[in-house]
Amino acid sequence: MATPQLSIKRLSPLAVVPAYQSRGAAGVDLHAAIERQRIIEPGQIAMIPIGIAIALPPGHEGQVRPRSGLGSKHGITLPNAPGTIDEDYRGEVSVPLINHGKEPFTVEPGMRVAQMIVAPVTHCDIAEVEELDDTQRGAGGFGSTG
Repeated sequence: MATPQLSIKRLSPLAVVPAYQSRGAAGVDLHAAIERQRIIEPGQIAMIPIGIAIALPPGHEGQVRPRSGLGSKHGITLPNAPGTIDEDYRGEVSVPLINHGKEPFTVEPGMRVAQMIVAPVTHCDIAEVEELDDTQRGAGGFGSTG
């Protein structure tokens, strides 16, 4: 079986082509395609351009996720984590970052701001029914399993 291809188109000379940082890495790093520093104040959301457009393999999505170091050290994450890039989207990839920390955070040009995992998507047949099958959990919601 052939390895799926992720096609990248640079939209900015500041763009860094995403790459796996190690042989076992699950995702590719996304870099800020900005000319100068951007300050994200505590509680603020900033859209960071990545400077690329992508064509995902058929039947796949791009899952944009926070970088663990930015979250654990600075409180920087994504407000919609994980974000989804649909297979048919061809616009510029941008990453919304939110500062949950107590100090302003500086995004530097070329900084790795997020990661993207390419994952298969399953489409289902949708069927409206009168009743659902019973399970042990039933309608038990948040915290109902312990």
